[in-house]
Amino acid sequence: MMALSVCLALLAALGNAAASVLQRRAAANVGRAKSGTSPTGALLRQRVWIWGAALLAVSGICQALALATGPLSVVQPVMSTELLFTLVVGGIVFRRRPDRRARVAFAAMAVGLGLFLALAAPSGGRETALLVHWLWTAVAVAVAVGLLILVSLRLPSAARAAVLGTATAIGFACTAALLKDAFGRLPDGIGEVLTTWQPYGAVALGLGSFVLLQVTLRAGSLAASQPALTLGDALLSVVLGVVLFDERVQLGWRAPFEVVALGLLVAGCLELARSPLLAEDREGGEKW
Repeated sequence: MMALSVCLALLAALGNAAASVLQRRAAANVGRAKSGTSPTGALLRQRVWIWGAALLAVSGICQALALATGPLSVVQPVMSTELLFTLVVGGIVFRRRPDRRARVAFAAMAVGLGLFLALAAPSGGRETALLVHWLWTAVAVAVAVGLLILVSLRLPSAARAAVLGTATAIGFACTAALLKDAFGRLPDGIGEVLTTWQPYGAVALGLGSFVLLQVTLRAGSLAASQPALTLGDALLSVVLGVVLFDERVQLGWRAPFEVVALGLLVAGCLELARSPLLAEDREGGEKW
């Protein structure tokens, strides 16, 4: 069952990566086009955007099935492989490979996250979350997302995309947690699932996060938003696993090494922020 969950999570990661690249491609096309059509209307006219939206829906189904067959602390971190898929798909779609600095930064972020999760080794927990824990989580998430959106309004393009990507990641992580909570009630019957608020909350939050994703993709380059989207989702999911589902994280002698792994992750983020891929393209060339 765990192998099935991992395979489904990998398929979901591939779908998310392809969707992000295709929708970023559509956003770039709209940005170059000069017409009186509203940005939203122009996006809806882009076939590549529609394909991206369809892929995002398919990846959502794969992710839901993965969550139904495996723990949150395994499924979401596995989906961090989205970064690697993004490099491959983005290179094909944009016909431009990221430079050495960007590749090193992506690798550092992925390795740092992988080491942290391997050392922390989250495990255990329960299938469903308590309502009181959801209430406190909802308040914290609403405040965090609101602050990130307000801060993004005063930032330049690349930084704005990264901050909005973080806000979007929070939404997607909470959506996954809601789905996990809903599927944890399946042993009591499908009727029990449909009479609880979690699946409807997941749909509403998922749609809101999807809208915020579109804003994020229009705010700046994919290289700026994708790390925050992918790694933010994975890291927050570990936290949500501990807070909501009482999963255990190993500390003790591992703590210093976990700090080093997180340091590698932060270093990758900082290096990526200095990458030429995130700079304004004054020569008119196409960037992610």
